[in-house]
Amino acid sequence: MVRLVALIISIVLQIIAAAIALRFVRMTRYRLSWILLSLAFVFMAVRKLIQLYEFLQGTPSYAWQMIDNWMDVFISFMIITGVVLIRELFSSLKRAEADRLKTERRVLNAIITTEENERKRFAKDLHDGLGPLLSTVKMSLSALGPSVTDARGTEILQNTNHVVNEAINTIKEVSNNLSPHVLSNFGLSSAVNAFATKINQSRALEVEFRSNMENLRLDADKEVVIYRAACELLNNAIIHSGASRVEIELTKHDKFVTLQYSDNGRGFDTSVLRSEDCRGMGLSNIETRVNSIDGMFYIESTKGRGTSALIRVMV
Repeated sequence: MVRLVALIISIVLQIIAAAIALRFVRMTRYRLSWILLSLAFVFMAVRKLIQLYEFLQGTPSYAWQMIDNWMDVFISFMIITGVVLIRELFSSLKRAEADRLKTERRVLNAIITTEENERKRFAKDLHDGLGPLLSTVKMSLSALGPSVTDARGTEILQNTNHVVNEAINTIKEVSNNLSPHVLSNFGLSSAVNAFATKINQSRALEVEFRSNMENLRLDADKEVVIYRAACELLNNAIIHSGASRVEIELTKHDKFVTLQYSDNGRGFDTSVLRSEDCRGMGLSNIETRVNSIDGMFYIESTKGRGTSALIRVMV
């Protein structure tokens, strides 16, 4: 009785397995490897049905035993052949995954390129459009100066001149931040150094920058990504970390360029970077941009012990 129950349960399970396997045949695009494995499941169920029939007959015949043995050989052959051929299926899945990653990188590169082009266009519009208008206003105020004699008028004129000068300087700064001419004209090292110098002058924190790439140029897309990443790390240090000192080292070793960052800020729990709430934030954007140029981004931080980051890109 126990054997009968076991045979029935085995038959039911193998029929279910065969049905599921046959449903996947279409998903695998009728590949021979999966067809053979699916048929092996089907014949295993048939074999169990034969064994059930023999059990119910009471005395198994020699002919049924031979059929059972040869079916066992046939099933084993199909399984071995299917397992050998299924490597091609896994290779196909691996190629599909590689193609997907390439497509994602192309899309990311297109987005980044479009974003940088828009930055350049907007910076040019500010510099070439609004800049000359403010310069004209400044010239007009200068020409108006001699005709203003009362103290109140002179004060208003001076304040207006001051505001116009601030507006001109702000436009220059915004335009340069959107599309830094130092990066396009002199390269990555000069651009990062200029940004660090600007932060040092503002006294927001102390930045020490070192590099062995003074005259070395990279591909434009790689320079832009690394520069934006360095700026994002420094901005995070000013806004979030509470750091008083930052060290950045930009170096080239053989076929790699690395940017190493460290600060003495309050640090944070890096596990929050994997949460949905942090998606789209600065550090996630750095990782996405670096991945788009086949680079690697690592970050380590402990509360109370600062933050360190490493960007490595093949050149």
